Amino acid sequence: MQVVTLGPEGTYSHRAARAVDEDVVFRESVSGIVDAVDSGEYERGVVPIENSIEGSVTETLDAIANADIAVIQEIVTPIRHALLAQSPNFDTVASHSQALAQCRSYLEREYPDAELEPVTSTARGVEYAREDATVAGIGHPDNAGEDLTVIAEDIQDRSSNATRFLVIAPVEERADGGGKSTIVVYPNANYPGLLLELLEAFADRDINLSRIESRPSGNRLGDYLFHIDFDAGFYEDRAQEALEDVEEIAENGWVKRLGSYDKRHVLY
Repeated sequence: MQVVTLGPEGTYSHRAARAVDEDVVFRESVSGIVDAVDSGEYERGVVPIENSIEGSVTETLDAIANADIAVIQEIVTPIRHALLAQSPNFDTVASHSQALAQCRSYLEREYPDAELEPVTSTARGVEYAREDATVAGIGHPDNAGEDLTVIAEDIQDRSSNATRFLVIAPVEERADGGGKSTIVVYPNANYPGLLLELLEAFADRDINLSRIESRPSGNRLGDYLFHIDFDAGFYEDRAQEALEDVEEIAENGWVKRLGSYDKRHVLY
């Protein structure tokens, strides 16, 4: 089974995707990955959803809200950033914007004059470092290969740096069993107490919300949808009751049930 994820080869997404299947293909954007699964081109996709330092990946949030896909698994992997270059003499550090942000303190302290260049992935930044001696990349130390030097390891600002990835599949593979669930809610309304009502639907049934985040709906200014992760499976009576309340609150909008799933820790 081919798995589509963020490329090129050597990204942290690639490492997470190999936990699903060794046959991995690549796209240059998260939205491209989600579209490839939504269209039926691929049976599985792996997308980053949240980092312990920089928070949610908004491109992923927006892409899954607009697609008809299922979330079938969560993969959590530690992130080990290294500075890779042909030599210690470089002018630019190129990497994914999240990686640059995760190493902000180190870069400001050690290379305050270096230009920071965001690129589509950590692996793409490492490729630039291979092509240009004036560029350093940030990526896993194993990505150095034979032609780059590991200038410094574990340069992330916090040693606990980790990223959550979602394994996505065609919508018909959505499951109700699992320890965690994800929904997207578009209330298509705005009134005092709206968010409180959504929270109470879960709190009243002793369901923990592990994440709730608002994103612009794109329909009009000040109009939002909500991404919610909660620690219960759709199969549970309490979850079904909570979702009935949520759907009533969002009767003028919609509720998208992305799926219930389990977590898997992958170490590299």
